[in-house]
Amino acid sequence: MTDDHFTYRVTWSPEDGEHVGLCAEFPSLSWLDPTLEGALAGIRRLVADVVRDMAANGEAVPEPIADRRYSGEFKVRIPPQAHRALVIQAVEQGVSLNRLASAKLCA
Repeated sequence: MTDDHFTYRVTWSPEDGEHVGLCAEFPSLSWLDPTLEGALAGIRRLVADVVRDMAANGEAVPEPIADRRYSGEFKVRIPPQAHRALVIQAVEQGVSLNRLASAKLCA
């Protein structure tokens, strides 16, 4: 796989006593290895194999998260009481509701 832009993470698995390599775009895949480096290399090889198989079978390969375009906008539905409380906080702080919500989400 020449354009490996997928999102990988390696974490420790106390249950397995090994590092586990994960790929966000392929949540059903994982790779266990005694070393962090081995877990990363293993999950990358596994993803490459799966992508090759998907392409060979005409299946759509997930778009890497890193390659997606983001507008910076998304809608969130909250209870009316929470909406009201946030508006009051924003007014008291002298900021827009958008700025307050953004600060809270990024904290």
